[in-house]
Amino acid sequence: MTEILSQDEIDALLTAVSSGESVPSEPAHGGPARTPGAPATKREKKRLKVYDFRRPDKFSKDQIRTLQMMHETFARLTTTSLSAQLRTLVHVHVVSVDQLTYEEFTRSIPSPTTLGIINMDPLKGSSVVELDPSITFAIIDRLFGGKGESLKANRELTDIELSVIEGIIVRLLGNLRESWANVIDLRPRLGNIETNPQFAQIVPPNSMVVLTTFDTKVGDVEGMMNFCIPYITIEPIISKLSAQYWYSSIRKGITTENLNLIKEQIADVPIEIVVKLSETILKFNEIAAIQEGDVIRLSDPTKSDVEILIGDGIKFKGKPGVVGKKRAIQIKEVLSTITEDMLQDILMGEED
Repeated sequence: MTEILSQDEIDALLTAVSSGESVPSEPAHGGPARTPGAPATKREKKRLKVYDFRRPDKFSKDQIRTLQMMHETFARLTTTSLSAQLRTLVHVHVVSVDQLTYEEFTRSIPSPTTLGIINMDPLKGSSVVELDPSITFAIIDRLFGGKGESLKANRELTDIELSVIEGIIVRLLGNLRESWANVIDLRPRLGNIETNPQFAQIVPPNSMVVLTTFDTKVGDVEGMMNFCIPYITIEPIISKLSAQYWYSSIRKGITTENLNLIKEQIADVPIEIVVKLSETILKFNEIAAIQEGDVIRLSDPTKSDVEILIGDGIKFKGKPGVVGKKRAIQIKEVLSTITEDMLQDILMGEED
């Protein structure tokens, strides 16, 4: 049965359309209609979210962000190491960190491609490192003495080419271990290299994985590199994948062993030492009148001990003299020594 609207109802509809508000609908069971501008009921405020039980989310947003920060470190290390090895400009950076099924990952990569099966010891299970064919052949061409050009037609790798790429992946695993050091002492090992995604079934197709995608550029050739980790592999340390734990682990890394390593690395660094013989006070007109050959009288006698500065701090006291034909300073007193606690305070201050 057709219902005729009153003039007031027509005016209300026109007002709602012009103001962008939702048009009032006829309530069920003959209840009162909501007028434009009236507050929404509790039922109307509820918003539904689609949830697919076939691919449930396993990682929280905080865990995804932590994985992204870890792999950004891996990208920086890889950029440096590959640039040095290939002797060309290499740039690697994280594009995305997503969670999806393993089947979706295998369908998204080309065939043939380069798939490295990685043993994630001490974690149980494996992961996959995938190199885009364009990047693979650019690396091979560069290592074989070329300009780093990619092939126009994709093909499988020869035995020699597989051996070369194996060395590259092993180098990447060293960077991976270092980037994960704040969470776990990972010891990744390369198992084997596959070219067909169908032969790299490390988990069931519907298993959830976290996929980190890197945009990789070797010279003028650009492509993608993927690092796929199944949830069942990373599950034992899932609680450690938080930004709070990651940052706290970085601070815990300042140990006596690390301090000794820092001391060893800076042992041969040249440092400028300044000897402060004495000082005096001059008037401005006296300074303006100074000419070459003039003698400035100092306030302290030259036979007294002098201060020896390293940077802005007084480190030693000594006595000036001559050794052979060279001027020298004899150390008579050590005013301060740098302890491990002082060095740790310096390092903590740099982090803050």
